[in-house]
Amino acid sequence: MKISGNDIRTGNVIEYDKTLWVAVKTQKVKPGKGPAYNQVELKNIIDGRKLNNRFGSDERVEQARIEQRDFQYLYAEAEQLVFMDSDTYEQLELQADFVGERAAFLQDGMTVTLDVYEEKPIGISLPDQVVLEVTETEPHIKGQTASSSYKPAMMDNGVRVMVPPFISVGEKIIVDTNEVAYVKRAD
Repeated sequence: MKISGNDIRTGNVIEYDKTLWVAVKTQKVKPGKGPAYNQVELKNIIDGRKLNNRFGSDERVEQARIEQRDFQYLYAEAEQLVFMDSDTYEQLELQADFVGERAAFLQDGMTVTLDVYEEKPIGISLPDQVVLEVTETEPHIKGQTASSSYKPAMMDNGVRVMVPPFISVGEKIIVDTNEVAYVKRAD
């Protein structure tokens, strides 16, 4: 769907210069001389480049239709991660580097959201929090308050997280997947 350059809003995804861009900031400008325009800061969805551009009311841009679909994580095979579409049950293989470092948080059966453009995945969202088990950490020494209030702990997925001193091996904790940080004990 084509929209006017003045109608671009923050968060819109547009096709510009044969690639996808998301509008990060927009500002309407009405100079004393000449026509009004929309000053738009764009960020490339694919490679992260930034671009500032002016769009006049007479310019038309294609607003991209990004579809968000739920997929279930099945398993990892070499450098491939296998997901299943929750609606059609079709399987999809993605390179591990598509997910990046957060791939360590993927668990069998976990539901993730894929951003799909023209049947091609362009982004992935994992749940904000996951439950992990502590496999190794230093023992808690009572009365030791002079040291820092957190200690390192290794999770069952191989990720190291800083945890409070009262957490011990075998306990299940909730970890924030965005910050890679301890949230609280799991119930």
